[in-house]
Amino acid sequence: MARSSAVAMREDIKREETVTEARYESWVHWPVNWSAVWVGALAALGAVVLFGLIGVAIGAHAHAGDPEHRVTDLKAIGIGTLAYSIFSAFLAFVIGGWVAGKIAGTLRAEPGMLHGAIAWLIAVPLLVVLAGLGAGGALAGWNTGLAGAPAWTSADNLPFDRPEAPIAAATQEEVAKYRRDMAVWREKVSEWRDDTPRVVRNSALGAITALLLGLIGSVVGGWMACGAPMSFASLRDEPAGATR
Repeated sequence: MARSSAVAMREDIKREETVTEARYESWVHWPVNWSAVWVGALAALGAVVLFGLIGVAIGAHAHAGDPEHRVTDLKAIGIGTLAYSIFSAFLAFVIGGWVAGKIAGTLRAEPGMLHGAIAWLIAVPLLVVLAGLGAGGALAGWNTGLAGAPAWTSADNLPFDRPEAPIAAATQEEVAKYRRDMAVWREKVSEWRDDTPRVVRNSALGAITALLLGLIGSVVGGWMACGAPMSFASLRDEPAGATR
């Protein structure tokens, strides 16, 4: 009796090992709720616009997109503006990821984070289109850099006009004033052309930072929506292929 019991136990162990091996060799499909990720993306987009307008209203983004106040030195950005830009870029996509995860109804961390990340993927091209259409004033902050290099960053598109040449019957004072104005104009043009590469670089760095913060926020929001413990240890405890 004891021998037959031991044989049966060994057969059960072999059967379990075979099933486990077959399970790891097969594909594990994670279903995506596309309605959830689209609504999450739209929620993130709405939050970006809302936070952008609030930033303009409180003065955090008072000069966003203004060619006369280009960011030539990142150190010149105020602490308040920097803090608000980081907060808004992150929180907007936390909202989007949370909405996507809640509508999808995921109960596991990994599928929740997946839905949040896909919502971010959908929101990014929408932000690029809006910025390219000239909605940078509503997006404000770092998201204005998603439009690429605006026309006013070009050295040939200056925000100040060239002084008009004096007429032939102009007095000596008018001619002298014209020469002084031309000297000032040439100095501004030279400074503008020297600053343009730095402005384009800083705009791109701001857009990259906003996108990365948004990705992190969307993943965190999707994780929060599933209700799983917010720790990496909980991810290790989840069974392989769990999609609930």
